[in-house]
Amino acid sequence: MLPSHRKPTSPGKILLEEFLHPLNLTQFDFVKHLGDSWTKAKLNALINGKRPVTEEIALDFADALGTSPEFWIGLQTDVNLWEAAQKGKSSKDSTQAY
Repeated sequence: MLPSHRKPTSPGKILLEEFLHPLNLTQFDFVKHLGDSWTKAKLNALINGKRPVTEEIALDFADALGTSPEFWIGLQTDVNLWEAAQKGKSSKDSTQAY
């Protein structure tokens, strides 16, 4: 169930707070572990919520961290659904005046 009073925690924040920090990994270390298709800028954009988790990213994270890709996709889906609901609420509010 989606929280109604706040935006769900982004996958990037979960990655940082629940995986990288406890493992004492820097973003640079994690990028090196992920491989050639990753840059620090790409990872940083994801951590800061400026880039969504795609299926490919979910597969990379699952492989690197021993999680499932569904875990990462689920986190992103929660954010996407919440954002869509907020847009739906604002458009309903603006049409109620008519």
